[in-house]
Formats: sequence, structure tokens, C-alpha cells
Amino acid sequence: MKARDLRDLTDEELDEKLGESRQELFRIRFQAATGGLESSARLRQTRREIARILTIQNERTMTHG
Repeated sequence: MKARDLRDLTDEELDEKLGESRQELFRIRFQAATGGLESSARLRQTRREIARILTIQNERTMTHG
């Protein structure tokens, strides 16, 4: 997802998306460790999505906190 799309989500939806992305990252890392990873680009995409979500959450904390 793009940052623009993530900003439209509520705090609860962002938390849910973050959990899903972290689970996906775990699965990708596991596949990489066992030699079953087909696309290493997916690893980078997932890490960037997690970073985007965390950035948006931090921005919201700074402006609302």
C-alpha cells in the first residue's frame, strides 16, 4: 500500500495492517531461510510497508500527543 492509502486508515486499522505485515515478514524470512523464497523483492516491499505504517503512527502520536 502507498502511504497515501495508509493515512486514510484509522488507528485500529493501522494496528491490524501492521500485525499482518509483520506476520508476512516472518513468513518471508522463514521461506528465505529454508530456500523456498521465490522473490527477494517481496522482503524489501514488506519491510518498507512496515516502516511506512510505523512512520504514520509516529506522526499521529506527535501531532495528537
